[in-house]
Amino acid sequence: MEKCPAIYIMATMRNGTLYVGVTSDLIKRIYQHKNGLTPGFAHRYDCKTLVYYEILEDMQSAIAREKQIKGGSRKKKILLIESINPKWHDLYAGLL
Repeated sequence: MEKCPAIYIMATMRNGTLYVGVTSDLIKRIYQHKNGLTPGFAHRYDCKTLVYYEILEDMQSAIAREKQIKGGSRKKKILLIESINPKWHDLYAGLL
């Protein structure tokens, strides 16, 4: 997968702590989360499972989508995850 704007949701476990992020290089960014290479919320709460992502056309769209998801309720985030990943599998391997 080449570099492209994306939003993603990381989780600690099913129905656990959620982290919503945006990036221009999804594979690299998830690798950083999984290996504790970036300080911040996801690292502090051990969010290492990629449970959802969307590829977008440009960074402006990705940032707008990230804000939309972050502004939604936890319930909406869970419904979004389960719409494509009902068992909360780690989707990272499928990116490689």
